Amino acid sequence: MFLLSCPTSIIFVLELTWTQNVKTVPEIKPLIIYKNRIFEAKFDEVNLDENVLQGIEAMNFQEMTPVQEQTIPVILEGKDIIGCAQTGTGKTAAYTLPLLSRLVAEGNPDNHIRAVIMVPTRELAQQIDMQFEGFSYFLPISTTVVYGGGDGAGWDQQKKGLLMGADVVIATPGRLLSHIANSGIDLSQVSYFILDEADRMLDMGFFDDIMQIVKQMPTKRQTILFSATLPPKIRQLAKQILKDPAEINIAISKPNEAIIQSAYICYETQKMTIIQELFSKPNRKKTIIFSSSKQKVKDLAYSLKRMKLNVAAMHSDLEQEQREAVMLDFKNGKTDILVATDIVARGIDIDDIGLVINYDVPHDPEDYIHRIGRTARANADGVAITFVCEPEQGKFHKIEEFIEKDIYKIPLPPTVGPGPAYNPQAFERRPRGKFKNNRPGRKRPYTRKKNFNKPEN
Repeated sequence: MFLLSCPTSIIFVLELTWTQNVKTVPEIKPLIIYKNRIFEAKFDEVNLDENVLQGIEAMNFQEMTPVQEQTIPVILEGKDIIGCAQTGTGKTAAYTLPLLSRLVAEGNPDNHIRAVIMVPTRELAQQIDMQFEGFSYFLPISTTVVYGGGDGAGWDQQKKGLLMGADVVIATPGRLLSHIANSGIDLSQVSYFILDEADRMLDMGFFDDIMQIVKQMPTKRQTILFSATLPPKIRQLAKQILKDPAEINIAISKPNEAIIQSAYICYETQKMTIIQELFSKPNRKKTIIFSSSKQKVKDLAYSLKRMKLNVAAMHSDLEQEQREAVMLDFKNGKTDILVATDIVARGIDIDDIGLVINYDVPHDPEDYIHRIGRTARANADGVAITFVCEPEQGKFHKIEEFIEKDIYKIPLPPTVGPGPAYNPQAFERRPRGKFKNNRPGRKRPYTRKKNFNKPEN
C-alpha cells in the first residue's frame, strides 16, 4: 500500500515498481494498489487458425483477458454479439482474432469486401489497423482504412482499395457512406459487420449513417456490436441490426481498478502552480494531460515547454499528418508529455502511460472513464489526477457518484497555498437528477486510407 500525500509523491510512485513497502501516514487511509488478475486461459485453447496463433505469439500476447475469453468462442460459432466493455479490456483483439480465423478459412477468391469494422474516429481506425497488421502478419489478408482529412489523392487511394475488394475495411461512417454514394462501392458480399464504440458513434450523430450503410449489406451476416455502456439507444440499434445476439458484459463503465485515482481541490489560478510542482522532479513515465479547451491545451503546452519539458500538444487545429507525427513521437518515447483535448481520449492504445492528469473536470462520467483509461493498460498500474476548481465541484461529485467511489483528495502543497473547501452541493446544477451530456455538437471525424504491405512468402 502507499499514500498519495503530496504532489511529489505521485511522481515518486511512478518511479517505483509498484511494490507494497511504501510507508503510509497513520491519520490518512492509504490507497490500495489493485493488481489486474492473471488470466489463465490461453489463446491456443480456442479454435484459432495456426497462422493467427503465430501472429499472437509475435505480438507477445499470452493469456486472454475476460472479454477475449468470453467473446472469441462465440464469434467462432458465428453468433451475433452485443458486448459491453470499456477501452483497455482487450476488446479489439477479442473480435480481430476470430475474424481473421474465419476469413482465412473461408477464403476470398472473388476479391469482395468481406468484413466492415465501423469506428467513430480516425485515431481508433488507425489503432485497429495496427493490430490487424500485427495479428495478420502470417496471413494473406488485406485491409483498407477509410477516413478523411487528406487530399484528393487520399480519396483516390481509398476508392482503389475498396474497388479491388479488401478483405477487411476499417472505416468511419461518414467517409464510407460518401464512398458508397460516389465511388460505386459494393457491400453486398459482406459477411461480418463490427461496430466498435457504438455509444460514441451515436453520441456523434451517426445513427442514420450507420443504418444507411447496413442497408447496403446482406441480411445474412454476422454482426458484432461493442459499447462502453448499453443505454436504451444502443439497445434500440442492436434490436434493428442484430439477430438473437449473445450478450457479454465486462466491467460496465467502471474505471480499471489498477488506476490510482486522486484529485486536487483548488482554485483555477492554482492549477499551473500544481503542474510546476508535479514536474519539478524528473518523471520517467509517459504522461497525458487532458483539457476540454483547445486554447488551454495550447497555453499549457507552451508553459510546459518553457519549463524545458519534452512536451507536445494534440488538438483539432493540427493537420492529420501533424497529429500522426505527434502520436508516433509520443508512442516511441520521443515525447514524454502529451497535452491533449478529448480527441485522443478514446481509441489510443499505448501501454506504458503511467500518469493521466485532468487539467479540468471532464464534461461527463464517460469522458472521465475514457480519459483515465489511457493508463493502467496491459496488466500495468497507473495514476490519474484531476484538478477540481470551485465551479467544477458539482460535476466532479457526479463522477464520484457514477463510479460509486469517493476519490482521494490530495492536500495542496505549501507552495500553492490554501485551496477552497470541497462542497459540491453548492455547485450542483439545477434541476438535480441524471447527469446530462451538455456538450455542444461535435464535428464528424475525417478519414484517410492506409494500406500495409504484407510479407512475401
